Amino acid sequence: MSDLLDWKNLGFSYIKTDYRFIAHWKDGKWDNGELTTDSTLHIHEGSTALHYGQQCFEGLKAYRCKDGSINLFRPDQNAKRMQNTCDRLLMPQVPTELFIRACKEVVKANEKWLAPYGSGATLYLRPFVIGVGENIGVRPAPEYIFSVFCCPVGAYFKGGMKPSNFLVTDYDRAAPHGTGGVKVGGNYAASLLPHELAAERKFADAIYLDPKTHTKIEEVGAANFFGITRDNKFITPLSPSILPSITKYSLLYLAKERLGMETIEGDVYINELDQFAEAGACGTAAVISPIGGIQYGDDFHVFYSETDVGPITKRLYEELTGIQFGDVEAPEGWIVKVD
Repeated sequence: MSDLLDWKNLGFSYIKTDYRFIAHWKDGKWDNGELTTDSTLHIHEGSTALHYGQQCFEGLKAYRCKDGSINLFRPDQNAKRMQNTCDRLLMPQVPTELFIRACKEVVKANEKWLAPYGSGATLYLRPFVIGVGENIGVRPAPEYIFSVFCCPVGAYFKGGMKPSNFLVTDYDRAAPHGTGGVKVGGNYAASLLPHELAAERKFADAIYLDPKTHTKIEEVGAANFFGITRDNKFITPLSPSILPSITKYSLLYLAKERLGMETIEGDVYINELDQFAEAGACGTAAVISPIGGIQYGDDFHVFYSETDVGPITKRLYEELTGIQFGDVEAPEGWIVKVD
């Protein structure tokens, strides 16, 4: 089926590929894991993942380079973030070696599903850990599954980056000292209603403020926020309730080291948007989604433009995607080749 795909017009949706990786944790250790063609998980009805939300996931991509080779972008950082999440939920850590090996094996086994260079499409990888086994009490699972599947996805932006507008919601994404800083499914389930309400008003998604004071921007839908000030500073929120985006930290590095900007992680107050000439949301799926405007109560604040992408946002996008596809020199350790 992969030869029938229109690579330049793929969306961001599930497409079944040939192989996925699965490993089991039992009696205090992970097995070696293996590739399988079975896309259906068979788990016990008492699994903690089903009842108590003991599960987590990651997202990363494989990129076809001009020379035909395949890049993974900073998979060690995804492994580290998953380990932090597992610690928070009392699940066994997936060792970095196992995590990266699983990703490589899935990419190699499904290489025909990886789009050709220049199409803008990539192979999206979804690693996850779930608690399984016989259980009914509120306690950690007796067994766990670690798995990685993949599917081809298209360029997030059709016809280039286009700014989107967002609505500040009254709903909270996470509680103080809760699970906002880790990548668990419950955070996303809680965001479905605010997203739907924003979409009904023709906004791309909801913007969440800090749950304690409702004065500071935390996240933009399922992505991190950044702003470019009028005096050329790259500013992004800092809070224990924010998921530490690998894309965001990559942009922080590139803004400072490649563009010579001052970079700041700190409070971003919703009533101080005038300081920003440009703004965006960033994450694995979209890389960068430029923000045209933000609706906060009766006020609609426009940044650079509702129709055009700001010049610094565009430069950051080109620098980062250039690194991911192998066209721009990467900082040391950022690229792992799939041999």
